[in-house]
Amino acid sequence: MYVRHLTLHDFRSWSHVDLELTPGRTVFVGSNGFGKTNLVEALWYCATLGSHRVGTDAPLVRAGTERAVISTIVVNEGRELAVDIEIAAGRANKARLNRSPVRSTREVLGAVRAVLFAPEDLALVRGDPSERRRYLDELATVRRPAGAGIRADYDKVLRQRTALLKSAAGSRFRGDSGALDTLDAWDGHLAAHGARLMAARLELVDLLAPEVEKAYQLLAPASRPATIGHRASIDVPEDRHDIQALEAALLAALARRRDAELERGMCLVGPRRDDLELRLGDQPAKGFASHGESWSMALSLRLAAYELLRAEGSEPVLILDDVFAELDATRRRALA
Repeated sequence: MYVRHLTLHDFRSWSHVDLELTPGRTVFVGSNGFGKTNLVEALWYCATLGSHRVGTDAPLVRAGTERAVISTIVVNEGRELAVDIEIAAGRANKARLNRSPVRSTREVLGAVRAVLFAPEDLALVRGDPSERRRYLDELATVRRPAGAGIRADYDKVLRQRTALLKSAAGSRFRGDSGALDTLDAWDGHLAAHGARLMAARLELVDLLAPEVEKAYQLLAPASRPATIGHRASIDVPEDRHDIQALEAALLAALARRRDAELERGMCLVGPRRDDLELRLGDQPAKGFASHGESWSMALSLRLAAYELLRAEGSEPVLILDDVFAELDATRRRALA
């Protein structure tokens, strides 16, 4: 797959840009603040419907305007596909696929398959578990666009169950069997959706582990080996890919932590408490890796995702933003 055309209207710093691209390597060169990363961000938004820099869409719309438009044409195995996305701050976004409107912007997911490395990816190593969970979920969506629905369903149930926990928190509600019966029902919903999300993440970690090890070895052959693993908030069953077994394990864990959840008014069990473990040798990367090692580990996670997608028959667009900045000469040559 490659991007043949990219057009932006009122996206970030660009009032208008129209780029005709060709297969092979493309390099954007310019001074600081020129808008190179904004081009990268637009391509990534087409692939994931999200920015790698901000959590809301408002900053993507150029100051003084009401909407931004990203238009791309990608070529995959000789076939062209056009994707247009209209971003309107404060209103629902719109999308078109091959110039035809779609009912939900999620319908364009999968049209542009991409892997992005950016300086912000240092947060994969040094940041909170939420950054690493997002890495897994975004990759799962690129692999199988329906995965976006799994995450959305889980997040919706989690919000509603958390609201119920907060309303039921405190000893004065302990005798209200109606509230507890309602909580039982939401436990079932959370376990059902959470099991599917966990199964997708566990599968990804198993597939990514050897690719991360190879990528880091390529970048830093003299360094400690890099490994990854999945740390769950529950006792994962022996068959970790069995969704029914995962659902049963989640229900059991929710029952055990019920009192603690009511006391704190928050969910303490499930995928939102999981983490992707990153290790260099026998030490966790977070807190022990140097700056260069952290950069190389983050880059290895992205290269592993790229190789995984390639192995599954999809040649994604590989986007590298300022990738050489924190690599020494040996690692730069290895990456090139």
